[in-house]
Amino acid sequence: MDQGTDSVIEMVEVIARSLVDEPDEVSVEVVNGNRSCVVELSVHPSDLGKVIGRKGRTARSIRTLLGAVSMKYNHRFTLTILED
Repeated sequence: MDQGTDSVIEMVEVIARSLVDEPDEVSVEVVNGNRSCVVELSVHPSDLGKVIGRKGRTARSIRTLLGAVSMKYNHRFTLTILED
């Protein structure tokens, strides 16, 4: 992984850990593609609503931040929140 991917993983992990009640259950994985990466966020099932937020606002905010980072590194990052 390169510097941009590592910083994206760290950013999403820090944001998610600050939102949830079970920070040890937060897991961030990246699936690399040609010109884009999918950032997969997994949290404890009871914390899923906290990461998604009311009407998806929190998840949309995280995706907005990923969009800004995508512009900086000239590489597209998208967020997927996994349900266990």
